Amino acid sequence: MLVTLKEILTKARRGKYAVGAFNVNNLEAIQAVIAAAEAEKSPVIISTSEGALEYAGLDELGHLVHLAAHKTKVPVVFHLDHGKNLALVEEVIDRGYHSSIMYDGSALPYQENVAHSRRFVKLAHAKGISVETEIGALAGIEDFVSVQAKDAHLTDPIQAKEFVRLTGCDALAVAIGTSHGAYKFKGNSKLDFKRLKEIAAAVQMPLVLHGASGVPAGIKKQCLKYGCQIAQAKGVSDANIRRAVSLGITKVNIDTDLRLAFDAGLRKFLKENPEVIDPRKILGPATELMVQVIRQKMKMLKSSGQA
Repeated sequence: MLVTLKEILTKARRGKYAVGAFNVNNLEAIQAVIAAAEAEKSPVIISTSEGALEYAGLDELGHLVHLAAHKTKVPVVFHLDHGKNLALVEEVIDRGYHSSIMYDGSALPYQENVAHSRRFVKLAHAKGISVETEIGALAGIEDFVSVQAKDAHLTDPIQAKEFVRLTGCDALAVAIGTSHGAYKFKGNSKLDFKRLKEIAAAVQMPLVLHGASGVPAGIKKQCLKYGCQIAQAKGVSDANIRRAVSLGITKVNIDTDLRLAFDAGLRKFLKENPEVIDPRKILGPATELMVQVIRQKMKMLKSSGQA
């Protein structure tokens, strides 16, 4: 069943667990997310990036997700991830496929971010759509050359409180040291938990952690074995994700781990079955590996059994 982000995150915040947001680009990824959610009896967020909509089409992905959501009994949020193109965000709201959108104005001057965020909250709420916003910049702590530079990019608790009050958003994405992609850290993952605790106390609302893929060791090993060149890839540890959830994170975004699972499954099957040309047989193992990864994430986030 299709639900709003506000609905499932309000429940998650009360229950002290988090809901995974998994980025999809095609039918197989949607099938994997739904299959995992049903197996774990977990609420789930299906996310589409601007790139995914450009690749597969807003109408096409929208119809597929709606069909999948209405056929299952688990709560499903259809979410626009990192909406930065103002015209596209407005179009997504107007079309009404998504039950949740994220407007990402984090790279803009603060007042401009506030103005756009407030506008999209008004438009979305009029249609019963939840809105996630972001303040702070996603870049790992190790990427900054000084403490001053680091602090300038991470979310400020006092500013976050004001931002939430001014925009009326339903969830807030915060920057505490994560980054997008498979190469998040040179060493062990480092997050600013003190900052997160202060933000959670200041805003008292659902918080979102982007750039939270973990680059699972087993998936990475299979990728490397069959030719994927990602030896230096390193993600956020499960321990750090669990701690972040205990401190107030209720939505955790995962994209890279699904890409790695799909790639590992595909490479292995093609290497071991060079005679097979049937796309259904080729894509099956990749889909199944994504299901395994998603289920592990749901268990880690403690959303299993919460549907």
